[in-house]
Amino acid sequence: MGSAVQLNRRAVLKGLAGVTLSLPLLEAMGKEAAQEIPRRFCAIYTANGMSLPNPSHGIDEWSWFPKQTGRDFEFGKSTEPLRPFREQLSFISGLYHPNGTKADPHLCSDMWLTGAPLHNPKPGTYNSVALDQVVALHTKQYCRQPSLVLSIDAGVGFLSRTGTISYNLEGKPIPAENNPRRVFDRLFRGDRASLATQRAQLQRRIKLVDAVLENAKTLNKQLGQSDREKMDQYLTALDEIEARLVASEKWIDIPIKPQDYSHLNLDATSEGEPREYYRNMFDLIALAFDADITRSVAFMLNREDGMGVSDTFPVKLGLKATHHSLSHAEDKNGQMSFARYDLFLSEQLAYFMQRLRQYQDVNGNVLDNTIVLFGSGASTTHNPLNLPTLVAGGANMGLRHGAHWNQPKTPLSNLYLSILRSMKIEENSFSDSTGVLQNSVFTGI
Repeated sequence: MGSAVQLNRRAVLKGLAGVTLSLPLLEAMGKEAAQEIPRRFCAIYTANGMSLPNPSHGIDEWSWFPKQTGRDFEFGKSTEPLRPFREQLSFISGLYHPNGTKADPHLCSDMWLTGAPLHNPKPGTYNSVALDQVVALHTKQYCRQPSLVLSIDAGVGFLSRTGTISYNLEGKPIPAENNPRRVFDRLFRGDRASLATQRAQLQRRIKLVDAVLENAKTLNKQLGQSDREKMDQYLTALDEIEARLVASEKWIDIPIKPQDYSHLNLDATSEGEPREYYRNMFDLIALAFDADITRSVAFMLNREDGMGVSDTFPVKLGLKATHHSLSHAEDKNGQMSFARYDLFLSEQLAYFMQRLRQYQDVNGNVLDNTIVLFGSGASTTHNPLNLPTLVAGGANMGLRHGAHWNQPKTPLSNLYLSILRSMKIEENSFSDSTGVLQNSVFTGI
């Protein structure tokens, strides 16, 4: 058993009526601010690595990484659906998290957006802030929602089998959402009545937490480490809900951009057909960017080590084995099936990029104003080196695409610092970065 309960609600929950934020940028600064380039970021994660077949099997054309570097690269068969976006994307090989080589390999999704030393965390902490939340900190004044955190299974999962890739400024896991209808309601139905209902629900939950905490203090009860972590996660979730409500209420009198929602199937679920589910989630992200509701999104497509519903997706697609099993396959047929699942994911990414490209901002399409990061926390099975990484979009932010860039033994955090600089977020460093990427897609920073 742990020590006596010392939990306290964070300041943001301590005086709901007294919460103050700066006015939305459009309201405070007017038309001139609305004409500035909207700089957006979307991180998309897939677990278990990508297919990099054993050369002895003679199926090199199915390698996720192109065999050639530079501008003469050729798409492999598993990334062929991305060919129409050749001039809007870049492959980057050689990247890794230095701390990833020291940690349990199952922690790769926990650290993908943070680079934190999870093998030796600072006392009283576990993780550090994720890239998407640094972006959110600097862009939340421009939009209705600070960030959008999505995953295949929702919630936070648990240590080394996380259900989210996003961590707040204190390194606490941010619960993810996976239900299209709830995501839609949160993004596009911010009327006064719904916000009032959400506020009332939040206040009831906070009162319950207050009662539990006070009761624990009064009776001098003790919670074990696991119970304290669960309570802390719950408080973090309340923080996120409160922040979203406050942001939404500031924008209540500014109308949302008119959009067509007729293509959405809000009844799609992760238990159903994988393609339909992913495409509806990507449609929601694209619509959110188009309406400038948020400028920071993290979407976890799959969980590590056979966890969660997505492990069965390859079977639903006719590949005869689960995702985690395929990632461990050493035979030719197994590695081919793993590559075919990469092909499926490439199709979904191409669909998303097409959606972004068809929506128009005042100065170009949404893809040109959005940096899309797609990758995994391992290359081959549990290998923390040469992490599969693709960067797309951002043409209006100085990115110059159409190449496979090799950056051998370079911290992935250098890429993250480059992304921040491209978004005009002038951080001196990110995690264990040693600088920005050199001789790469980021020629404009």
